[in-house]
Amino acid sequence: MYPALSDPTARSIATLLEWYAASGVDIALEEEAIDRLVAPPVAAPVLAPAEIPGQSAPAANSPSIAAPQIAAPDGGEASRAAREIARTAPTLEALRAALEAFDGCSLKLTAKSLVFANGNPAGRVMFVGEAPGREEDLQGLPFVGRSGQLLDRMLASIGLTRDDVYIANVVPWRPPGNRTPTPEETALCRPFIERQIELADPDFLICLGGASAKELLGTTEGILRLRGQWHDFETGRRRIRAMATLHPAYLLRQPLQKRLVWRDLLTLRAALDETGA
Repeated sequence: MYPALSDPTARSIATLLEWYAASGVDIALEEEAIDRLVAPPVAAPVLAPAEIPGQSAPAANSPSIAAPQIAAPDGGEASRAAREIARTAPTLEALRAALEAFDGCSLKLTAKSLVFANGNPAGRVMFVGEAPGREEDLQGLPFVGRSGQLLDRMLASIGLTRDDVYIANVVPWRPPGNRTPTPEETALCRPFIERQIELADPDFLICLGGASAKELLGTTEGILRLRGQWHDFETGRRRIRAMATLHPAYLLRQPLQKRLVWRDLLTLRAALDETGA
């Protein structure tokens, strides 16, 4: 039972909000769901009154009343804009600024923060997940919640810290309620993460989870079969060695699978050692 609010004082309201937060309620919703991918309804046109016998018709040069024109969002136009903006960003700082100004993705409307990156952009290893969660949205940094704490321990197990790696997500805004990003949202954000990888130019790219691997490695193979194998990621400048592994959030639900990720981490460590890390 939630706290009673018969006396709506500031303290009772704060108590209710604390109860909501403890229960996992972290976003306000309306009574009816809003599909932000659907174009808003176009207002009905205002018609001129019908000509009535005995009344003079409006003069030919009198101003007419036109129906308001509301441009429907064009997914194709937004995709073209995203590709052009990403392509022309000369630095990571410019790419971040471009994402801050980009209004083509509806996820920006419900997210608190742009979650661009964390760690060292000059690091030899770049990790890419799918999308930020609640804690990441609040702090504006990727992998800072429970999954991020596990990722830190994963890095430490092979002698790395966040100062040694660069971390980002395919989608830089948190989907409402931590839902899975739609294929349209992911496709719209893909040019930005591809450019981010190109500008960071790591030696090794690690896809955290099946969603990230699907987008960046262009495969439909399941993550359990895909993980642990080296692939090539083309940036347009050079080929980067890429590997998929299990997402830390999955490991929190399936801790026995940590043994698989340990093998993947040892493979990464060996590659770093072989190339002079």
